[in-house]
Amino acid sequence: MTNNPNNKASAYDKYVDYKRFSVAVILFVVILMLPIPDSMRDVAVEYKMGQTYVLDYYSQELFNKPTKEIEQWQKLAVQALEGCMIQGVSRKATMIKRSDKELQKMGIEGHPDHFKSYRAFLETLDEQKVNQILLRGRELRHEKLTYSMLSPEQKKEVDKAAWHILVSIAMVAFVVTCFVTEAIPLPGVAFCIGLILVFSGIVSRTEVAQLFWSDACWFIMGSLMFAAAFVKTGVDKRICLSIFRYLAKPSVAWITFIMILVIAPAASFISDHALAAIFLPIGIILYSNSLTKNIPEDKELAKMMMITIAMACNIGGFGSPSGGARNVIIMTYMEDMFGISFGYGQWVLYGMPFVLIMMPVVWITINRVFKPKIRDLRPALDSLKQDISRMGGWNRAQIIAVVVFALMLFGWITEKNLIASLTGVRLGIGVIAVAGAVAYLLTGVVNWRDYQEKVDWGVVWLYAGAIIFGRTLDQTGAAYWMARSIVEGLATVGLESGVVLLAAGGVVTALMTNLMADGPAAASVGPIALNMAAVANPGTTLIPFMGLVTACASSMAYLLVIGTPPNAIVYSSGYLEAKDFLRVGIICLVAAFIVLLLLSMFYWPLLGFGGLPPA
Repeated sequence: MTNNPNNKASAYDKYVDYKRFSVAVILFVVILMLPIPDSMRDVAVEYKMGQTYVLDYYSQELFNKPTKEIEQWQKLAVQALEGCMIQGVSRKATMIKRSDKELQKMGIEGHPDHFKSYRAFLETLDEQKVNQILLRGRELRHEKLTYSMLSPEQKKEVDKAAWHILVSIAMVAFVVTCFVTEAIPLPGVAFCIGLILVFSGIVSRTEVAQLFWSDACWFIMGSLMFAAAFVKTGVDKRICLSIFRYLAKPSVAWITFIMILVIAPAASFISDHALAAIFLPIGIILYSNSLTKNIPEDKELAKMMMITIAMACNIGGFGSPSGGARNVIIMTYMEDMFGISFGYGQWVLYGMPFVLIMMPVVWITINRVFKPKIRDLRPALDSLKQDISRMGGWNRAQIIAVVVFALMLFGWITEKNLIASLTGVRLGIGVIAVAGAVAYLLTGVVNWRDYQEKVDWGVVWLYAGAIIFGRTLDQTGAAYWMARSIVEGLATVGLESGVVLLAAGGVVTALMTNLMADGPAAASVGPIALNMAAVANPGTTLIPFMGLVTACASSMAYLLVIGTPPNAIVYSSGYLEAKDFLRVGIICLVAAFIVLLLLSMFYWPLLGFGGLPPA
């Protein structure tokens, strides 16, 4: 959202810095020239051949036939076992709970009669036998299946998959270097990601085009479009003034404190994307209205406002299960793998103290890192009052803008459950965001020129590239390889200690979530971290505590523009550089990690968990 009133040069106005860019290219090429390590080939075996071997194993155990010879309903049965096993299920009771819709989400398709036959067959099986089959299937996929067991044709497929993992790791080095150094304009990096994937054969030209338009990209685009509608109608000014008008001392410190106070707890229950989009124009207004003839520009103040919004959104995600998909993913893993259930209120009891403690930590950090020239924002609020008095009462366009947004917010909150159950269609938050943007056009609140000029389309492409980047790390197995390699490396420094285990799980997750979306990061690291805890201290509180640590660490995407949608949204203001996230993000990451470990050492043990003995 390009709203810089002075039209100052932004990162988009820069050309390629070939010295920095050459570093990124050299890193990429050097990694590609390295021999493929055995650990990478092992992951390729697991990802490329694991399903085939496990399906055959289940087919032989249940029906005494290879997979290619069994009936359709039997094939569905073994696919259901394999899909549930991948998600950590180890008990027949949990499998029975999996609905047909949940199985279909795993990619298991079949006629309704086949699902009925599968369920009837599952009921007849001995529970202990099912549990053993699931366990042995997991051992086969993750431990017993080796490269030497494969046929020559299968080895060729695995070698190609291992090459794709190596390309993905090289791409990580290239992308992170480009983002940190801003060697080229960041949207250009997004296109480089697509080109690397097509040239290396990881995805086809058709697939890469589809990946660039994921639901998350639609959401970013729709969010920036409704923010543009707020700016045009003046709704952003009314919201801003209603929040800050009664401040006795409207200093920068108090403004940032209230922003954190409002955004962080709210992000535990509603979309952090929406909060970032709502507060972005508010931050821009406060900054632009605070400028004077004597101080026509204050970059530090602009950056301070933008970073405050992003960090407040990021720290709030752990506060409740509604704070993000990562929380639900970890809750599901603990239920499926160990039968450990979290209630909604129970999660809040464990997670909300982190949010409450991090709020003053983030506020102090931001106010110490940034040194704006302008400290008193009273003139900005006075200017807002004058602007609103000239507007008069709420007009038609403003009312429509608020109503459409309220409907969008309701849709975001309910689309997964209420709307999907009523309509039978899962819309997704991106479709709802774009529908709201179209509604603004249809009602005459905006025209296309408003969107064309006020939406930062570069950020849309930037985040599209980030989505492809994260998805590639997940689907090729590169994310799993990185997580497993780090864990195995940390195993040499004494992982038998509960605290060290929690720290290791948190470090791995925090590193991964800054490279990919929080959901895939939690999905990739969650099983590894939870199994680490189960092996070290089985049947203790270490397992649920590791789940909590992993969920929290997956929200610590403080370092890169691509780390989380709020970062990308505030970057669209045009006031930030990539290094500005590092200025605050490194400090916040360290502080958040310390707070998390202290909670796991002193607060959570006081609460205990479900009668489990302490680790």
